Amino acid sequence: MNNRPVSLIARISFGLLLVVALAVVTLIASYWLSERVNEDPEAINVAGSLRMQTYQIGFLVLREEPSSGELEQAFNRIEQSWQHPIFRRYTYSDARSRSLYQDAYSRWQTLRFDIDQQRLDGHALEQAIAAQVNAIDTLVTSIQQSAESKIEQLRVWLIISLIATLLVTVLVMHSLKTRFEKPLIQLGQAAKRISQGDFTARVHVPFDDELGALAKTMNKMSDTIGFMYGRLEQRVQEQTESLQHSHTTLMFLYDIAQKTNEKAVNFDNFEQIIQRLRLLLDVPDIELCLLTEGGSAPYLQFQGDNVQGKCVSLNCDDCVYRGETCAEENGKRIYRFPLRRDAQHFGVLVCRLELDEKLADWQQQLLQSVSDQLALALSVRNEEDQVRRLTLVKERTVIARELHDSLAQALSYLKIQVTRLNKAIEHNNKAVIEDVSKELKQGLDSAYRQLRELLTTFRLKVDGGGFLEALHNTAKQLQNQGSLRVHVESRIENAPLAPHEEIHLLQIIREGCQNAIHHSEGSDVWIRIEQLSEHRILLSIEDNGVGIPDTPEKLNHYGLAIIRERGRHLGGEVNIKKRPEGGTGVYFEFTPMYLKSPVPITEVY
Repeated sequence: MNNRPVSLIARISFGLLLVVALAVVTLIASYWLSERVNEDPEAINVAGSLRMQTYQIGFLVLREEPSSGELEQAFNRIEQSWQHPIFRRYTYSDARSRSLYQDAYSRWQTLRFDIDQQRLDGHALEQAIAAQVNAIDTLVTSIQQSAESKIEQLRVWLIISLIATLLVTVLVMHSLKTRFEKPLIQLGQAAKRISQGDFTARVHVPFDDELGALAKTMNKMSDTIGFMYGRLEQRVQEQTESLQHSHTTLMFLYDIAQKTNEKAVNFDNFEQIIQRLRLLLDVPDIELCLLTEGGSAPYLQFQGDNVQGKCVSLNCDDCVYRGETCAEENGKRIYRFPLRRDAQHFGVLVCRLELDEKLADWQQQLLQSVSDQLALALSVRNEEDQVRRLTLVKERTVIARELHDSLAQALSYLKIQVTRLNKAIEHNNKAVIEDVSKELKQGLDSAYRQLRELLTTFRLKVDGGGFLEALHNTAKQLQNQGSLRVHVESRIENAPLAPHEEIHLLQIIREGCQNAIHHSEGSDVWIRIEQLSEHRILLSIEDNGVGIPDTPEKLNHYGLAIIRERGRHLGGEVNIKKRPEGGTGVYFEFTPMYLKSPVPITEVY
């Protein structure tokens, strides 16, 4: 048996069809009844004319000399009236109407036969005509009653049709309200709640029609959207947590990089990093072991205070050189991340968990990044230490060279004079003794002066203020050493000098100005440094003194030699000459390093 539910559209169509059918039946029945009632007035009219014609025949017969032709015409007219088509329906209508019609028509035939046979006298004729008229009256009354009965039937049918139509209309409206309007309202309310984000809205339609199917579909859709929305919120939460982890991880790595880049590696920073790493990963047992390149045991270990039992193994090769990252040892799951950079091993970062615990991928990536960053920091520390060693060696080389070019030669000169003094004393040569004494005094004064100059030179530095500030500070120091006024003019703001270039320029300026202070006998010295059109740097030191002699080496052999040697280190030549307007000029021109092809720096100081 087919249990297919009745469609809502079929129900509505059926209701409308029923209303239309009732209306059509009512119209057809009304038309049929009105058509039947429409024949009765004509029948009454024809029957009424029969009474007049009957009286007319009686009048003609009662005349003393009736014309046979006139009476025959009267008989024909009344016969035609009795045979009128309106009376044919009485041959098949109800029994009473048919009996009355046949009785009246039989009486007329009998009356006509008696008149034709002249059987009736005047009084009998009057009685016969009266009886015939009474029969016709009875027939007319019957026709009238039949018409009234039909009209009554029409009224009853119209009332019944109206009641039936109203009843069907009420049923159809009730069906539309219960099966169409209420479900539509519920669907609209549910759709509004769903649009506002309430996915718990449900529509209860107890009918298996289109709206019922729509309600079930909407409920299922609401469940699906609610499930997807819940999953979406969960995924958003997961993504938010993942982004938070990533942000925290990046900030952590940034802090590590900032701390290791801003200043030298401090082992206190390492301990803070491990503490933060434990909090970030929520893993208490994380240990950092630092080893030397050839060491087999850690020289420093960092581990939380709440973790008991540090690794005390005397051989750390298993941790540093083990190929696998994760292993199970002594009832623990151990993750090892060696601190390795450029084939150098600095230690290992160890994380210990229970056997039923594992590190997530982002945790392993963070530990690997931290180990790489720490390895980079330690590598930078080693490189800085190596640079400091090289710098120290270079500084000692410079000091040895300066001592050799100044004090060593001065002391050698003094040693020669002491030898002369000893010989003069042996021969009691007072003139030589006095001359050697003067030479020793001048030599000692010169050595002491050179020592002070060397101390000042070794203290020379370019601090955070830059080259120009160091130049002005040097000018102030030089001016305090004598009575000369030192003037500074610098136009190299757009030339980025290398540190060793700045140091050499300051040393050349110091040596040149000291020569002017001690030997020029002038009042002013001008220091100018500028950038030429070819981007070369020109340094000039000029004074207004007596001018350099023709044999300046005898006057200040060491100072001039230092100036020329520093000029050669910068790839330039020093030109020292007497100025036409008076005084001495020291001119040095060179190409700065930023315009040269990259070459290794062999000397810094």
